[in-house]
Order: sequence, then structure tokens, then C-alpha cells
Amino acid sequence: MDAVRVALLREVLAGTEWLGATRRFAGALRGSVVAHGGGLLLLGTPEYEPWHLAAHLVDEAAWSGTPELAPTLVRHDARPTDPAHLAVGPGRIEAARRGETLLVVAPGESVPLLDHVHAARRAGVTVLALSTTADDALTTMAHETLTVPEGAELDLDTVQHLVSAATGENGPSPRGRRRFRDRLARLAEAVTAPPPTPW
Repeated sequence: MDAVRVALLREVLAGTEWLGATRRFAGALRGSVVAHGGGLLLLGTPEYEPWHLAAHLVDEAAWSGTPELAPTLVRHDARPTDPAHLAVGPGRIEAARRGETLLVVAPGESVPLLDHVHAARRAGVTVLALSTTADDALTTMAHETLTVPEGAELDLDTVQHLVSAATGENGPSPRGRRRFRDRLARLAEAVTAPPPTPW
């Protein structure tokens, strides 16, 4: 799905919960990865590898000038003979440490992932989960979740497009943050100032 189709989809979804939910999730992902200078691991299930999301995040990383968003795709059946970018197996998650981010995409049952996710979380890794099941062990372990229930208006693939596009959107520039701080300081001054003297 290209940028034009994503824009049209966003227009169709205006006024629904999906735009806010995908932007919130994407903001959490971008914030975690950029704040730590990278280290994004992307994991699916043994039956579902999120190739498409990996490709879109690589594109968004290039287009937004944020190389930290380019993920390492972790594959359950990776072989040493695979090309380097496809040869990363679950051992990489076990080696993950504080400051790294693990994004798990799990349509359906996530039991095969739980040991890996639990080990990563214990090591201080930020865990985010995109799944189709709410209130399961995976979503309980995750720091941030986005659930796409079966039978929802959108499917998991479409939500991944919205998340990847929102992840690549430019965050506030340092200048914008200063302006926000200036506004916040002015508001604090106005709130704490003594009341005006009556005439």
C-alpha cells in the first residue's frame, strides 16, 4: 500500500478510533526506538512473519530520515545459509538488552512466542504487541498494545500499514519542543501569578 492509498484510507477512517489508536501505537514505537538510538527487533509467529511491515518500516526509516526505525526481522526458521538480513533467529531476542525495542506481530495464538518475549522483557527490552487477541499473555507482558479483533472493520495487515506510515511521520522538531516549553512556561506563570488588583 503506497502513501496515496494510506492517505485515502485515513480519510475513510476519519472519525473512527483507528486513526488515533494507530498513531498512539506508532508514537510509542517511534519514541522508544528513537530515544535509545535504534535496536528495533520485529518478530512474528512461526506461521506468520511480518515481512511486509519490515519492508514498510525500512522505507519509512529512509523517507523520514530516522534510521533507527529500520527493524531487524527475527525469523523462527532462520538458517545460517540465508542472506544476512534473513538469517537472524530467535537467539537474537534472548541476547536483547535494555534500550532495545521488540515489536511482536501475532495474529492468533501467541503461545510459541511467550518464552522469548518474557526473557526480553526481563532483560529490560521495551515490548510492543500488535495482535488479534486482547487480554492474553502477550498483551499482558507488552508495554504497549494494539489489538485488531477478528471481525473488526480493519484487518491486521491494514493496521500494520497505518502504523508504519504513522511511525515515519516526523515528530516535533527541537524548535517545536522549545515552543511547547515556552507555552507551558507562560501557562505556569499565568496560573501561579497573583490575582490582578481590583480597580
